[in-house]
Amino acid sequence: MTPSRDLNPDEDPTPDPNLKSRPNPGSQLDPRNCKAPLRNYLVKMMKEEGDQLACIVYDNVMIFVDDVATQLRLPSIVLHTSSATYLHSMITIFQQPEKYFPFEDSQLLDPLPELYPLRFKDVPIPVVNNTVAEPVLDFFRAISNIGSSVATIWNTMQDMENSILLRLQEHYKVPFYATGPFHKMAPMASSTSILQEDNSCIKWLDRQAPNSVLYVSLGSQMRIDDKELTETAWGLANSNQPFLWVIRPGSVSGFQCAEALPDGFEKMVGERGRIVKWAPQKQVLAHPAVAGFFTHCGWNSTLESILEEVPLICRPFVADQPVTARYLSQIYKVGFELEVVERTVIEKTVRKLMLSEEGKDLKKRVVDMKHNIVAGMQIDGTSHKNLNDLVDFISALPSRFVLP
Repeated sequence: MTPSRDLNPDEDPTPDPNLKSRPNPGSQLDPRNCKAPLRNYLVKMMKEEGDQLACIVYDNVMIFVDDVATQLRLPSIVLHTSSATYLHSMITIFQQPEKYFPFEDSQLLDPLPELYPLRFKDVPIPVVNNTVAEPVLDFFRAISNIGSSVATIWNTMQDMENSILLRLQEHYKVPFYATGPFHKMAPMASSTSILQEDNSCIKWLDRQAPNSVLYVSLGSQMRIDDKELTETAWGLANSNQPFLWVIRPGSVSGFQCAEALPDGFEKMVGERGRIVKWAPQKQVLAHPAVAGFFTHCGWNSTLESILEEVPLICRPFVADQPVTARYLSQIYKVGFELEVVERTVIEKTVRKLMLSEEGKDLKKRVVDMKHNIVAGMQIDGTSHKNLNDLVDFISALPSRFVLP
């Protein structure tokens, strides 16, 4: 069988109509167009409010911010919302890209040099024809560059990624503050979902036995073709396990929502399966009926799953997802990676997660992992201490904002 690839060849770059408009890192957006509006906004705000900014915190994808902050002599801090392991893998590749690209199909399962346990199929940068275009490489270099920033903030945990964080800190030589997991350290009072959630699925979960349901969701942006939808559908059906499946409108190329489901599927699964356009994910993962999560391994979804003690089936697509999936399956051992998207493989993997002794072992490890993370959130825990240190660091920054 041919192993699944990082980049889905059927991926449609057209934004999902159900998503709010926002820049796409892979689009033709020129970050230079964002500099003047940001600068003008900051200057206007300071003139009107007559106050000084301590600093500006910005997402590392917003690569235009550093120039503005430097021009205004405003301290800046980079926010990394992905794992430290992901950034470390990119930086390692940037040091000698010729060691990694181009590669042959026969190398897909070979280990990436200096990046165990990653393989060539897990390359953390989008590849086309087994290589990376120079503009793409330039963009990922840019989001890895902290510029003049005086510190970095991480949505990760020191106890989970300490050795990688230490290596990165030696590379960047600025203070690091691992204050994750954000969704638990600073929980929102209301939903922050960008799509309308179907809360009726919670009532369906209420009718299911404890630890019996597989939750299936590939996130808010990933897109699959109708073949993968069909293989997934029959894999879930043949597993004979209850499942809650999110099929987002526009997530199946050429189709709307679940219209691409194979004939006879819904009749076969009956009440055992529930399909929704979008689900309140945090609430779903916390539900006592949910025993597993079939996921694309986005970092937010990964942390949400671990913090609710839910082991994973990993079906990654691009960027940080293959890196996260590989670490979940090979290092942390709290997930099974789906190497081939084929119905019999999906069926066996689902049953292994839900019914086997191996699945029970995954559950034990994810419970232990969750307890270690929670310990870091307590007073004097690493995340709690790092957050306090971050507040002290920002409070001590000199006021350097200069109006033109």
